[in-house]
Amino acid sequence: MIHSLSDVDPSARIGDQVKVGPFTSIAADVEIGDGTIIGPNATIMDGARIGNYCSIYPGAVISAIPQDLKFDGEHTTIEIGDRTTIRECATINRGTNAYGKTTIGEDCLIMAYAHIAHDCIIGNKVILVNSVALAGHVEVGDWSIISGLSAVHQFVKIGKHVMVGGGAMVRKDIPPYITAAGDPLSYAGVNSIGLRRREFNNEQIKEIQDIYRIIYQSGKNTSQAVDLIKVEFSSSQLATEIIHFIESSERGLIRK
Repeated sequence: MIHSLSDVDPSARIGDQVKVGPFTSIAADVEIGDGTIIGPNATIMDGARIGNYCSIYPGAVISAIPQDLKFDGEHTTIEIGDRTTIRECATINRGTNAYGKTTIGEDCLIMAYAHIAHDCIIGNKVILVNSVALAGHVEVGDWSIISGLSAVHQFVKIGKHVMVGGGAMVRKDIPPYITAAGDPLSYAGVNSIGLRRREFNNEQIKEIQDIYRIIYQSGKNTSQAVDLIKVEFSSSQLATEIIHFIESSERGLIRK
């Protein structure tokens, strides 16, 4: 299943039923799970930990050293979950001493020419559309979609079930369950279409909408809004998740 024109180090740990196309390079300190397919001209460098049944397309470069001047050759990794697809010419850098690894979850789609920098933490079922660029230490929650040609500033956090519009410049944190669009990037409503696709019911979606009306439409500052949400939604798990995200934000939230 490994093409004769590929260059696979004999020390690499390759699972069962793995296919490797021609002119692909796989370094020694690499683990590849069962059933993964790697196309031609891909480069898998030291530190790559790739799950089962992944698909890696031509020209992708996985686990190159960080583009970070502080990196000093330390041993770090990139971990990619099962069934994740990495399309043509995407680049994913391994971690630094800060986190020790870059992480991509299961069932993700990383489209062509996307870049994921060192120490990023990407959840499950995330989609990065063509030419999205994530700087170092970015976090993206489960089920979120970042549309094409968007750039995300280092240390930004994007919550789960978020939809980011195309060409966005993401400089602030984006809380969960919403859409963000425009320039400067702003709150554009609750991601109700995505939530319905994920089988959220109407009551849950209305509750999320009511919470974000307080945050973005009540005229209150963030601290006042959070205090009011804690009172009015004291028994809500959704409110608890949103409040936790807001209170842990270090870069501040996008605004209306």
